[in-house]
Amino acid sequence: MKSQIALIAALSLPLLGGQNDTFLIRNATVHPVSSPQMDNASVLVVDGKIADVGSKIAVKGKIRIIEGKGLHVYPGIIDSGSPIGLSEIGSVRESVDTGELGDFNPQLRSIIAVNPASEHIPVVRANGITSVMVTPGGAGGGRGGSGGSLISGQVSLMHLDGWTWEEMEIRRGAAMQITWPAIASGGRFGDGDAPPAFAARRTTFAEAKRTQEQQVQKIREFFEEAKRYQLAKSSGAAGFKPDLKFEAMLPVLSGKMPLMVVAAREREIREAVQWAEREQVKIVLAGVRRAGKMTEELAKKNIPVILGSTFTTPLEEDDPYDEPFTLPGELAKAGVKIAFASFGTQFARNLPYEASQAVPFGLSYDEALKSVTLNAAQIWGVADQIGSIEKGKIADLIVTDGDPLEIRTQVKMMFIKGEPVDLESKHTRLYKKYLARP
Repeated sequence: MKSQIALIAALSLPLLGGQNDTFLIRNATVHPVSSPQMDNASVLVVDGKIADVGSKIAVKGKIRIIEGKGLHVYPGIIDSGSPIGLSEIGSVRESVDTGELGDFNPQLRSIIAVNPASEHIPVVRANGITSVMVTPGGAGGGRGGSGGSLISGQVSLMHLDGWTWEEMEIRRGAAMQITWPAIASGGRFGDGDAPPAFAARRTTFAEAKRTQEQQVQKIREFFEEAKRYQLAKSSGAAGFKPDLKFEAMLPVLSGKMPLMVVAAREREIREAVQWAEREQVKIVLAGVRRAGKMTEELAKKNIPVILGSTFTTPLEEDDPYDEPFTLPGELAKAGVKIAFASFGTQFARNLPYEASQAVPFGLSYDEALKSVTLNAAQIWGVADQIGSIEKGKIADLIVTDGDPLEIRTQVKMMFIKGEPVDLESKHTRLYKKYLARP
């Protein structure tokens, strides 16, 4: 029996009946997120869904009891953007399924390419992350305008447990990812670990601006074509031929699917917001690094923002050192709904700490916790299913020995759709291996 199942058995009373997805966690400190903390409370899960939460829960029939004394129960953490399951080893091309050819690939659905057996998934789960928005392209570097598709494909929301992608699916087409073209006239201080772009350094601002305008024009023309296709289909025009790319755009044009617009700087953000208003499409901004004067407008227009890692350098060398730390608090105080994303696989496990890093710099603790739970669920339209501990929601739960935003905290148990999840990973296997070394 694996370590996670063994731990649950050790903390449980003898199994009296019911399936794995039916149980009662009792005498724990419950953090619903949507309401205040509850001490000495219980969470009843029936058939994979939360049936009741409170201090006094009457249980009928035989049910498995998990003793939670001294432990904390939180909703599972949500990563709002990561290519996890699509990219295994960055330097091995055959193990990376991102970056398709062509400027426009709206028909591509990221979830169908996910490898459920990826070694990254158990590592991420170990820190309490139960679901992820799987992105078909990058979104967090803040570079923009260089390489990759303009429309990368459909972002899918999935659970981090299951034998197949169908079992892991929460929402297949949760958003459409689009990268707003940026004026890339040279290397930037905040470009992270990107190699020096020598060709870009030789590009003048005028040339870069011209290139950016051409890419924006491509986006406009593609949306015009999509609208003509929508009109032709609805009118039943003679000789109408289905087109997969434009079929995929119909939910976007009708407002049923939001656009995840990757835009880092104020200039790109302003252009993207103005363009979205003209096109009458719903957008969620991603990879924002500097909102500037657009902050108040984002709040006024109710445009959510997905932030990347706070563990990074400022965009420019003369920017304040704490710019990445203060941005989340500034946006939240202005009334912008924020969530966090890892936008990668290597350090995706650090997602809870990205949120907590912003707390000493102005972001309230409650908002930090919501940014990786309820806020994310609300932004992606699944707050009726996940994101908080409430009656009727899917039982995505983590049981910890402390605050999940604290690096010292250990996740003791995890449940996805009410099923216990093994917390063993490559890291724990290697730890045990070398601990036992003669």
